Amino acid sequence: MEKYYWLPVYGICGECNEPGIGYKWCQPCNAKRFKDNFKNWTSGNKIVDEFIQQSQLNAVHYKKCLEWIPFEKFQNITYITEGGFDCKYALKSLKNSSKISSDFLNEIKSYLQIYLVDIIQCYGITQDPNTREYMMVLEYCDSGNLRNYLNISEDYIDYGKKVDQLKQIARGLLDIHNAGKVHKDFHSGNILFIGEPYISDLGMCQPANKKQTVKEEGIYGVLPFIAPEVLRGHQYTKAADIYSFGIMMNEFLSEEIPFNDIPHDEFLAIKICKGLRPKISEDIPKLLADLMIKCRDAEIKNRPATKELYQLLNKWNSEAYDGKCEIYFQTKECDKIGEKKFYNRSNESKSKSIQIHPQAIYTSRLLNVKNLPKPVNSTDLLSIQINSANPISECLDVQLSELELNEIYQDKGSNIE
Repeated sequence: MEKYYWLPVYGICGECNEPGIGYKWCQPCNAKRFKDNFKNWTSGNKIVDEFIQQSQLNAVHYKKCLEWIPFEKFQNITYITEGGFDCKYALKSLKNSSKISSDFLNEIKSYLQIYLVDIIQCYGITQDPNTREYMMVLEYCDSGNLRNYLNISEDYIDYGKKVDQLKQIARGLLDIHNAGKVHKDFHSGNILFIGEPYISDLGMCQPANKKQTVKEEGIYGVLPFIAPEVLRGHQYTKAADIYSFGIMMNEFLSEEIPFNDIPHDEFLAIKICKGLRPKISEDIPKLLADLMIKCRDAEIKNRPATKELYQLLNKWNSEAYDGKCEIYFQTKECDKIGEKKFYNRSNESKSKSIQIHPQAIYTSRLLNVKNLPKPVNSTDLLSIQINSANPISECLDVQLSELELNEIYQDKGSNIE
């Protein structure tokens, strides 16, 4: 890895006597060192070299500059789908990146353009000498994604800690939105843990004001996490990320996988538009349950803004252990129930809780869903979700008959907006 010029503290650089920019970072001095070092390395590709050089010359923080990292520096690489991992770094390749696809460079640009406190860091670029595909060198998360983090935990994770971690995830989403972008593929598989949570996979991330519609691009993602208006082909907005946050939040708090026992097909997409949401457990504190309901509202205008979401979670985080606050009483009461359930769970019941329907797909993909009904909230369904102790498969009382489906398709002209 490159050696940077570090300031002793915030303040004046001891070499150039100019104020530092960012944490212990002198931009002019580091830019000069990087430029002097350009002659000592090359990726073998002019486009990649210039891309890395510009990141180094313009970096205002040590997390904002990339490096060319020769592949032979990595050891004990194990390939998992399209990523390779060793003990320190994750290598992510994109298909056809040997030809320097725009998608590959655009994803790296997203990592550079977003403030990186709660976003996985991208260290640089390398190239597999066998496939010739370029790879992003990313921070490695030893606890895996959110679902894996919950599954491997040997201790009960109390609501105070979960509120703190949700606050951090919300702060990362706020960073993305403050950069003028939307994530577009926000789900539990893209929340990674290294003790603390980080948002990953910015491959779909793009400007929030982009006018191209989902209809033109296709609908891409994990079905349970996609906002109903996006399923209908409308513009992907920051509010769609908030909807996805609400679904992720429920999975995190309930430790139940959304819609795990039913197929993720067009019928589920229709039910989501008609108001179906993952069940909210009665063991979840009411303040948090109410926030989830707002995030998952069918009406975009009823969902909280990202700043409001972060500020509310930040407030509850500061009050979670304050015996005078409502969030304290609610979380402590629910922790008593949750902790007892956690430690009473047998291995058999735990294995049953993570069984997944063979057609329930939690990897991002292009979805072929068309002519869906206008999104609505279902009051009856919300009541069932909050109060029922039954699993979601037992409260799917919005079954659609063939006649109803035919009516939906016949009315597509008047329903699609």
